[in-house]
Amino acid sequence: MWRKAAVMAVLALAVGYLYHTDPDLPQCVLRFVTQSIPQVLLSTQLEANVPSLEEAISRAWDSLITAPTRQWGRIAVGVNACIDVVVSGVGLLQALAVDPGTSRDHDVLHSKEDVKETFIHYMERGAAAERFFSDKEGFQRIARAAAEYPGAQLYVGGNAALIGQKLASNPHLVVLLCGPVGPKLHELLDEQIVVPPESLQETDEYHLILEYKAGEQWGLSQAPQANRFIFSHDVSNGGMSTLETFVASLEEFQPGLVVLSGLHMMEGMGRTLWEERLREAVAAISDVRNEVPIHLELASMTDRDYMSSIMKEQVMPIVNSIGLNEQELLFLSQAGGGPHSSLAAWDGIPDVGRVTDILLWVLEQHGRADPESEADLTRIHFHTLAYHILATVDGHWVNQQSAVAAGARVASSQACGLQAVDVSKVALKAPQSFYSSFSEPRESLVLNPSSPVTVWRRGNVSFYLTPVLVCKQPLRTVGLGDAISAEGLIYSEIAPQ
Repeated sequence: MWRKAAVMAVLALAVGYLYHTDPDLPQCVLRFVTQSIPQVLLSTQLEANVPSLEEAISRAWDSLITAPTRQWGRIAVGVNACIDVVVSGVGLLQALAVDPGTSRDHDVLHSKEDVKETFIHYMERGAAAERFFSDKEGFQRIARAAAEYPGAQLYVGGNAALIGQKLASNPHLVVLLCGPVGPKLHELLDEQIVVPPESLQETDEYHLILEYKAGEQWGLSQAPQANRFIFSHDVSNGGMSTLETFVASLEEFQPGLVVLSGLHMMEGMGRTLWEERLREAVAAISDVRNEVPIHLELASMTDRDYMSSIMKEQVMPIVNSIGLNEQELLFLSQAGGGPHSSLAAWDGIPDVGRVTDILLWVLEQHGRADPESEADLTRIHFHTLAYHILATVDGHWVNQQSAVAAGARVASSQACGLQAVDVSKVALKAPQSFYSSFSEPRESLVLNPSSPVTVWRRGNVSFYLTPVLVCKQPLRTVGLGDAISAEGLIYSEIAPQ
C-alpha cells in the first residue's frame, strides 16, 4: 500500500515540475493526472482500512465466542493414553531402508513394507489414518529407530490424554484422566490432571506419528496437504484395559461431563476380542449416572463390521455427543448403509451438503432426532480441514455458535504453534457458498465473514458451520481433532430438560 502512495507523491512532484518548466503543457494531460492522484490515494486509503477475509473472520470469532452460562467444573476423561513419538514420515522410512513404491491400504500392519505402502496411500490423499502393528518385536525395532531419529519429539498422546491436557489448560476445570499412564507420560501431564492410582503402570505405551508437509514428495507421491499417519502395537489401550477402573472412579470424582475415547484401539485386536470387549464396554458405560452427559470421540477405523457393531451394540445411542472427522463420518455411513455410502472417499474438501445429509441420518437413525426415540445422542461435532459443523437436536444444547467457533479458532492457532490466530499465517479454504443438502429440497447458503457461523435447520436438527483459517505452514497436526472437540465441549452447555 505504501508503494502506491510513494508513486503518487513522486507523480505529483513530476506534474508540478512539468507545469513549472512548460506552462503550455496540454490542459487535458494535466487535468487527467491531477484528477487521478486523489482518486488513487483515496483507493489506497480505503484498501488499507478494509480487513482481509481472514482478519474479518478472526475478529468476528473473538466477538462471538462467549462462555456458557453454566460451565463445567469437573470433567472425567478416559481411556486411551500413551506417548507420541513424532517424526518425519518420509525421513523415518528412508532411515528404515525402504524405497518409495506402490500405494496400498492395509487394515493391520505386519511389516515395515506394510507401513510404507499404507503411509503412501494416505500421504497421496493428504488424509489422516491410524493402524495397529501386529508384530511386537518388529514394532519395537521401528520405535527405537523413530526415537533415535534426528528431530524426533515426545509428546502426550492418545485421544483421552490429549483431550485431558487441553481441558486442563482451563484454570476453572478439574480433570480426571484414566488410562494406561506410564512414568514418562505422568511426567508430561498437566499438574491439574488427577490420575487414579489404579491407572498407573510401570512402562509407557508408545505410538509412532509419521508426519508429512503440504507438497512434500517421496518418489512419485506428493502430499496435497499436511497430515500424519499413526501406528502402534498397544495392547493396554487396544483392550481398553482401564475402562472398568474409569467407570468405578466416577462415583467418587462426581464429574459434570464424561469424555470417552479409545474404542478404535480395539479394532486391531481381532474379532473375538472386540466382540466380547464391546459388550463389556456397553455395560460399563451404561453404569454412568443418567444425568451425566457422555461425549464419545471417534477415530480412524477400517473394519466395517466393527463400526457397525459400535452402532448396533448401542454404543452410539447411549452417548449424548460424538466428535469425528470427514473420514470417520463417511466410514460410519458406509458401515451402516447411510447417505452417500457409495463414495469411496471424499474428493478434496468434503461437500457441505453431503456432510449434512450424513449427520442428519446419524441423528435420525441412532440419535434423538425423533422425539419418541429412547436414544441419548443429540450432538455431533464434525471437523475437517476447511470447516467445522456442529449438528444438534433442538432443545438439548445451548451456546453452540460459540462452541463451533471456539473449536475452529483453536485449530487455526494450534496448527501454527501459537496461542492466538495470526492472520498472516493462515488462509481461508472453506467454500464461500454451499447448499444445506446434496439433493432437493436444499437451501443455498453463503458464508458471511463478519458473522462467520452459518446456521440452518432441517427438521428439528440445527446445523452450525464455521470456516477454519488453515495454517499455511503447520508445525504439528497431531491432536488437532482432540483439541477441537475439547474446546467445543468447554463452550457447550446442556439445556435443562
